[in-house]
Parts: sequence; structure tokens; C-alpha cells
Amino acid sequence: MAKSALVVEGGAMRGIFASGVLDTFMENEFMPYDFAIGVSAGASNLLGYLAHYPQRSFDVITKLATNKRFFNLPRFARGGDLVDVKWLIDESNTRHPLNLERLFNSIPLYAAVTNIDSGNADYYQVNKDNLNDVMEATTALPIAYKSTPCFSGGCYTDGGVADSIPVKEAYRRGARDITVILSHPLSYQMKATRSPWLMTKLLARYPQIAQAMLVRAENYNQSLEFIRNPPEGTTIRVIAPPEEFAVKRLSMKSPTLIEGYQMGVSSGLNHLSSRDGTFGLDIENCHFCV
Repeated sequence: MAKSALVVEGGAMRGIFASGVLDTFMENEFMPYDFAIGVSAGASNLLGYLAHYPQRSFDVITKLATNKRFFNLPRFARGGDLVDVKWLIDESNTRHPLNLERLFNSIPLYAAVTNIDSGNADYYQVNKDNLNDVMEATTALPIAYKSTPCFSGGCYTDGGVADSIPVKEAYRRGARDITVILSHPLSYQMKATRSPWLMTKLLARYPQIAQAMLVRAENYNQSLEFIRNPPEGTTIRVIAPPEEFAVKRLSMKSPTLIEGYQMGVSSGLNHLSSRDGTFGLDIENCHFCV
């Protein structure tokens, strides 16, 4: 029997949308998947979902990720971290401890990380021994986070560098019914970096990561194309923010984040009520509909 998978994109603060979707899924005890794959904030969102901890991701994003201990421009200007990923993980676990038994007795969770030596994505199954290491690696934004997480013989940076939407990996692992939660509206196409020379200079210590950043837009848009035109025998269901979704990667204003969360809740409800159709959209305004 073909497997089903849930794929959740990252996007830093834009992850507030997926948190709303997944809270709705939890409220309705909806988990028809064989495994899940997340990237960056998407992986963090999935921790709360699989551990059945409603509102955890909402609180982490709106209360902790907006804290100056996490996001600090003056610190960055002095040569420190723009975002302190390790603090966010530790503080999240302290304030909102996960039910690890429930988490690891749920469906398998994989997180995408980017290998600094190859510039390619690696996919780790999250377990009790590697939980914090994998979560730090998948969210370790290049340049913004100075540390380079190393474990299991490799060193890594944010999974979104190499594979922002790991829908092809879900397919490779046997999924033929794939639900994807995006963090951009359906019309979004990633544009190539405007200053490739600057990217190369900033990441001079990690040339493979610099190269991965230069082709990131191309890889991202290829994932969107895969979603639009899945292989024969494969169904891909998409849950995406509406066009008026205003949350940006580093949005910090509470009203904007709360509105984005409510959009996620609404989209989650639409998805649940229309599993057999085009997910609240008609063919004219949905490029992804099955």
C-alpha cells in the first residue's frame, strides 16, 4: 500500500501559518500520515503536532522568537548572532516540555539539514538521542547564526538552503499521497539572489553552502513544479497561505503574527472539509489543485 506523508515548509516567522493548520489538525485528531518531513520552522511545528501539544508553536513563535534574547540586531552588528537558535530551542523545551513518549510513539519525523561539505540536503529521522542536535541544525540560518552544528560525523546549516520543500524526498521514501503545508501563497516563485558576489563573500568559509544558496531559487521552484505536476499515480495536496498573508521571514509584530495564525486555522479547517475536492479553491485560481 502506498504511503502518505506530510511535508511542512520552513520560513522562520512565516511558520505561524503552519502552526495554525496543525493546531486545527490536532483539535480534530487528524493524522492520516505514515511519516512527516519538516524543514527549519516546519520541523519545529511538527514536533508540537506529533507530541500533540496545541499552541506550543504559536507560543514559541509569538513569545520566544520575538524576544530580544533570540532576535537581536545590535548583537549581530557587534559580530554575534542575529538569531540565537540554541537559546530558542532550550527555552522552548524549558517552557513547553514535549511529551517525548507520545512524540516518538507517533509517526516517524524526518528533518532536512544542509551538509556544509556537500551543499546537499541530508535527512535525519528525529529520535531521543539527536532531537536537539537535529533541531538546531535544521534551523541554523546561514550568516544569521554563527554556530555550525556538528553531529553524527557531519556539520550542518539550515535545511532550507538545500531543500526548502522536501516533497521529492517524501516521494523517494515511497509516499504517493503527499500533503504539503507551504509558507508562501500559491502565486509565489522564488527569485534568484540579487547579489551573488556578496553571498559568495559572506560564505567564503563554506563554498558549497555559497553555491547552494546561489541555486536555491532554482531548486525551490523545481519543487513547486513537482507539486504542480506530480508523477503519475501520485496525489499532492497543498495547504498554502492566502494571497493577503502578510507575515515575512522576520516579522515581529504581534497583530500580524496572530492574523497569520488565524489564516492557518481557517486553511486547516478548509482542508479538513474538502479532502475530496480542490481544497476551497477552484481550478481558475489554483495552480496546484489535484
